Amino acid sequence: MPVQKTHRVVNEPKISARYLADFMAASERTRRTILRGCKYQPIARLVQHDEAKSTISKFLRDGEGSTATLTEKANGLRNRMADSDFDRDLLDHNADYIDRFAEVFPDLDLPSVEFHPPGKANPIELNGVKVTTEIQFRLRRLTKTNKIRVGGAAFRYAKGKSLSPEVANWQSAFMLGYLHQTVTEPEAEPEGQLCLTIDASGGVCHRAPTDAVSRFNNMDAACATIAEWWPNIAPPDTAVF
Repeated sequence: MPVQKTHRVVNEPKISARYLADFMAASERTRRTILRGCKYQPIARLVQHDEAKSTISKFLRDGEGSTATLTEKANGLRNRMADSDFDRDLLDHNADYIDRFAEVFPDLDLPSVEFHPPGKANPIELNGVKVTTEIQFRLRRLTKTNKIRVGGAAFRYAKGKSLSPEVANWQSAFMLGYLHQTVTEPEAEPEGQLCLTIDASGGVCHRAPTDAVSRFNNMDAACATIAEWWPNIAPPDTAVF
């Protein structure tokens, strides 16, 4: 019987904005663990929160205010038929995510601006590393002099655990730098106060810090290190390719 493969190898350096933020706030040992997970990705299905994130994004864009629609959506996921134990866990985890956000939403300090659909978020390359990002919705406002300011929001969630403010600062700083490189609306300028990392578990809206530009430059420099380390990152001991 052939040995079943457990991981796939990502040959070229690639990391998500989420893991890049984790990387920047981590010790060197943890940094190598993060990169190992990025280079050697498990083949087994992992629980993702796509349905929860799209539900919450729509709720915020619609501006309903009442969390009753979130509770209804979470209950719908729990009552949905599942074809396997994994699918059951997937639905329940997404329902937990939505319920937690509904609980913390009243205390969430969001900007009073326009919220728009996320659109497509293409990867960017920093010092030889492809960096992907998720944008759950975009933000836009007009200044008193009719100048356009834009931003983007990413969600983070860990059940029962608040996001580290330092990690959030790195991720929001990345969002600002990312939008500076990718914004396509004529005359629009990204604004730090509109670049958000929303902790859906802790109920905190983290805006890009005042040193976001230097942080993004540091992430750019760190990607050179990631590209240098990448060929020599060893696989997990139990990995089968």
